[in-house]
Amino acid sequence: MSERKNICFLTAVPESIHANRLASGIFEQCEKYGYNVAVFSAMISPDFFFREYAEGEMAIYELPDFSRFDGIVIDVISLVLQNRTKYVEKICHRIKEQTDAPLVGVGIPIDDITMVRSDNDLMFRELCRHAVNVHGCKEICLLTGQKGNTEAESRLAVMLDELANLGLQVKDEHIIYGDFWYFSGQKLADDILSGKISMPDAVIAASDHMALGLIEELSANDVRVPEDIRVLGFEATHEALLNKISLTTIESNFAKCAADAVDIIRSKIEPDKEVIPFKPDLTHMLHLGKSCGCKPDFEKTLDMVKSSMYFVSKNYSTALFSDNIDIGMLMESYIPEKLTASQTPDECISNLYDAAYILAPYENIYLCMCEDWLDMDMNCKKGYTERIKLVMRRSKECRGDYCSNTDAETFSRKEMLPGMFENSDVPYVYYFSPMHFGDNTLGYTVLQRKLTDKEKINLVYRNWLRFANNALEMVRSKHHFIDMSFHDKMTGLLNRRGMYSEFEKMRRNADPDDKLFVCVIDMDRLKYINDTFGHQEGDVAIKVISDVAASITDEHELCVRAGGDEFYIIGVGQYDDIVLDMKKERFYQVLKKKMANIQKPYSVTASIGAALSRLTDDVRLDSLILEADEAMYYHKILRKMNDHKVDIP
Repeated sequence: MSERKNICFLTAVPESIHANRLASGIFEQCEKYGYNVAVFSAMISPDFFFREYAEGEMAIYELPDFSRFDGIVIDVISLVLQNRTKYVEKICHRIKEQTDAPLVGVGIPIDDITMVRSDNDLMFRELCRHAVNVHGCKEICLLTGQKGNTEAESRLAVMLDELANLGLQVKDEHIIYGDFWYFSGQKLADDILSGKISMPDAVIAASDHMALGLIEELSANDVRVPEDIRVLGFEATHEALLNKISLTTIESNFAKCAADAVDIIRSKIEPDKEVIPFKPDLTHMLHLGKSCGCKPDFEKTLDMVKSSMYFVSKNYSTALFSDNIDIGMLMESYIPEKLTASQTPDECISNLYDAAYILAPYENIYLCMCEDWLDMDMNCKKGYTERIKLVMRRSKECRGDYCSNTDAETFSRKEMLPGMFENSDVPYVYYFSPMHFGDNTLGYTVLQRKLTDKEKINLVYRNWLRFANNALEMVRSKHHFIDMSFHDKMTGLLNRRGMYSEFEKMRRNADPDDKLFVCVIDMDRLKYINDTFGHQEGDVAIKVISDVAASITDEHELCVRAGGDEFYIIGVGQYDDIVLDMKKERFYQVLKKKMANIQKPYSVTASIGAALSRLTDDVRLDSLILEADEAMYYHKILRKMNDHKVDIP
């Protein structure tokens, strides 16, 4: 095994064609060079309409410690928020604060970082040549993105230049700015239908979404595509091939852009090593469809249908589980119902472990939770805690697996994932994805695959994460309400219900020769304090006794507020009368010290009684409490008779 370089890749919506193509270029180059890749990605766009949910997703970019990586590639296009680069600039600033490692952006120039421009010139020139040379179009309308947007202006300029080379001049009215989305195509159709813009022979759109919006609106108004007007798009999305009128489109060159970014990093971190250029296969990048009048590529369409169908009846053989499982199998597995039925955090994590088979292929799946994720009173919106709990690991070989919140090991957030930077026989990709509910950060999941695995993140993974997030929040709420029902609100100590529940666990885990110890503490003169100084001061006095009782309760013991001003300490273990006497003495000493540090016009005192018994099957907790209670009252009466009490000013 050799020490590997580690590349960090920041993107969004990893299941999208755009992110998949970038990942293909990065993975191919990193596989050549033997580099590991860590992908940090929100599962939705920063522009997602559900803002609280989007903010929860964006927390994943606060997780990486960039100083641990040898180079960083950032997909600027996917991280632009409402056509503004402020958010991605913030990420770049944080990267520069943490490391001097090479940082390369892809797509849109940002700050002063090294950029690999999304060089799709050849693709747009090919679209223009296809419209003119194959279909003889003369009047061509060009639909691009936002005016002033670098990518939109670049795509427009290339198309204008190629059409000029072909001897065509584009009218000013046929140069249209949009937003790369469906609405721009619909608006262009409305303008053509109203006569505001003369009908061209063809429209070449700088994105498939705009082209599809145009086709939909024209078709709805009885304009025939391609007979009346031909339409071509860009990026070869799923929707393009599956549209009723399949769209002629061409793949983007983002795989090469991302590969070039890795090569730039390699030339800086290993200048003496060979750079092996990425070679895209241009012959397979143009996808023909009905929208321009060409015969569709049915083989490609069929492959797209198979990968996109919700449910396909299959013989689900064992061999299937070595491949990505389709969305239909995910939905028909009823994983959401099983997850949300979880009653405890440990049961939920165990169910998540069982449900992780649906994410095959993988080497390991990890679930990392914020240390305080179950605490509903903590402000989870602050992001990730300094300590992270590794509550689940499921491996391909089912070796060293575990799933437990109770017994989880913790590690520093800066590590991100223990073992990720250790030497390995082969290079891996680690997909880091946020776990959250709304904008409450709960943790993150890491999916580890070999770089040689060609599968990328898909719709199955995103929906599995959604199911997991909902289940974790539901069990978090259940845990909170159960915890409230087991604990006293004022003091935070166990109440009687919690006492019985925890005692049964202690009894089950007891050794044969263990003893049961009970101490009953009853506060003195609470009525006097309430009547003289008010109930608020009475509550203060009760809190004093509870704090002292909790402070002398050892880790394996229970501290209970039984009601009003009465408290119990319960233990199972190797006790004797000497230990009981020492426990009572500790109580009085701590109470004396605590009262010396606060200034109150009254004394806070208490009486104590204790009882001890062998923990046999017929020993009842209530019976021993009653015995300790009698001892406490005997002690209280004796003190009154002797006019003696522990009076702490």
